Amino acid sequence: MCQSSALTCPCGRPRPYADCCAPLHAGQPAEDAESLMRSRYSAYVLGHATYLMATWHPDTRPAALDLDAEPKPKWLGLTVLRHKAVDAGHAIVEFVARYKIQGRALLMHETSRFVRLDGRWLYHEGEVEDQ
Repeated sequence: MCQSSALTCPCGRPRPYADCCAPLHAGQPAEDAESLMRSRYSAYVLGHATYLMATWHPDTRPAALDLDAEPKPKWLGLTVLRHKAVDAGHAIVEFVARYKIQGRALLMHETSRFVRLDGRWLYHEGEVEDQ
């Protein structure tokens, strides 16, 4: 997939995956909530369920995450609309993710809330807008 250092990162930043989301997927803490959100999007694209679970706040984390469940989405792109630090330990990121399911193009517009816990940003919850 997009794990070659020569390919642009799935998160949409104009950098190679090896210099963008790969270090976070390997355990490096995200510098901010937007970087974490982008790395989580890349994890969905690349099928890194373990990373998604590890970066999900324990209060809201599901018991399991099946990225192979049918119908499986094909992720097409990410646009970050807004990143706002609420305070030193809370932030929001609003984004639109484009994907296809069974040939049908769809959008997911979400405002996600992130919390810093023990020095690491974690996804807490999100509000998806109706499309």
